[in-house]
Amino acid sequence: MAKKTTKKPQLTLSDIYNQVSRKADTKGVKINVAETKRVLACFFDVLEDYKPVEAFDFIAKGLKHAGTRRH
Repeated sequence: MAKKTTKKPQLTLSDIYNQVSRKADTKGVKINVAETKRVLACFFDVLEDYKPVEAFDFIAKGLKHAGTRRH
């Protein structure tokens, strides 16, 4: 019997910005989607100055660090 796979909906960059904005907008810190987009755009601008392997290494380190903060 073939394994049934469920396809996740395709996320856009705007979807990611919205998710980040929701996580960052807390009782102590107010950040809206426009501010989130600006900060993340600056992040990508900085990464653009690096070779792809270096940029992905930074992202991998960030993901590893994020895993230690999860509850």
